[in-house]
Amino acid sequence: MKPNGRLEPQPWMDAPAVRTLFQSLGRAGVAARFVGGCVRNAVLGRAIDDIDIAVDKPPETVMRALAASRLKSVPTGLKHGTVTAIVEDTRFELTTLRRDVETDGRRAVVAFTDDWLEDAGRRDFTFNALYADPDGTLYDPFDGRSDLAAGRVRFIGDADTRIAEDRLRVLRFFRFYAWYGRPPLDGAGFDACRRNAGALGSLSGERVAKELLRLLAAPAPADALAAMAEAGALDHWLPEYAGVARLGALIGREDRPDPLRRLASVLAAGSDATALGKRLKLSTQQALRLDVMLARAPALDTADGPKAWRAGIYHLGNNLYADRLLLDIDASGDWRAALALARGWTPPELPVSGGDALALGLAPGPRVGALIAAVERWWIDGDFTADRAACLARLEQLVRAQ
Repeated sequence: MKPNGRLEPQPWMDAPAVRTLFQSLGRAGVAARFVGGCVRNAVLGRAIDDIDIAVDKPPETVMRALAASRLKSVPTGLKHGTVTAIVEDTRFELTTLRRDVETDGRRAVVAFTDDWLEDAGRRDFTFNALYADPDGTLYDPFDGRSDLAAGRVRFIGDADTRIAEDRLRVLRFFRFYAWYGRPPLDGAGFDACRRNAGALGSLSGERVAKELLRLLAAPAPADALAAMAEAGALDHWLPEYAGVARLGALIGREDRPDPLRRLASVLAAGSDATALGKRLKLSTQQALRLDVMLARAPALDTADGPKAWRAGIYHLGNNLYADRLLLDIDASGDWRAALALARGWTPPELPVSGGDALALGLAPGPRVGALIAAVERWWIDGDFTADRAACLARLEQLVRAQ
């Protein structure tokens, strides 16, 4: 594979841990290059998330090379050629050059190689097959830089073949479009995704959820999600999909991106969050949060001012109130002030409890709970101003009245 360009100097390429790692590999005769996302983002001048490195020797050889330099390594995926190196508390994923021997659409059996072009050819998109030497020398065998410049997500080689190797690439096509693409979508890639969308049901819920949430974290994911729906890529996993109109409105008013809230915005109100959570293998916390965001009630009262806002925040909690507020595109009133209150006000705790009712001579039972709930409603109606003494007096008054 011949070099064909050079990266602008990147601070992360010259970091002490990076230099130590490449020097250690070089002393053992292991050729190494940066690969994938870090090179892609560097070409665009974007921040990088992590540093992945391709090496031309088998993982056991790589681990011996690291050990010879007293560097720690973790065999995170030896069968697939992946070793994690830990240098000065920084983790680097090192993967041996590979070629596919057999694929079933989800998992690949690989063989190791020392052929850089063969390794590049098994990757998904042209701009993910970018490599760079430590000195910035760039290798771009499939013209990925031109695709990046054009905002084009393009499969390497035949799109149907790439998808047959790993059906998750249908979702990755749209996820990368959300982050790096500009209209129009690559026609060959989109058509291949549409042809293969019916096979997505065989994927795991965890993998699908991860791709969906990563797509929704993009600055402007609406077009990519709409294209997914058009291709049929949401039919199996997200039948509750209701369009991106609310997503666009949400993005225009949210104070910080939140993929799960954005997911709620494209689902029909009243959708079964429990079923969705099970389907996508979401955490219990995520499913419960979706349930509140998708619920039709209680309706938020943003028009009646801070007193009503505080009551809503008390009932839902700060974060869930903010979720509902941001999703309610029809909310009247000063929703920005309500949002600021949800971000900054800490709801107080009710100053009385069931123990106080028992201290007044009541026997344990449903009556105690009903009385405390009545005091709580009175306390909320008074905008939380009543202190413990006032709440105790109200409790005693209710006890005597019964």
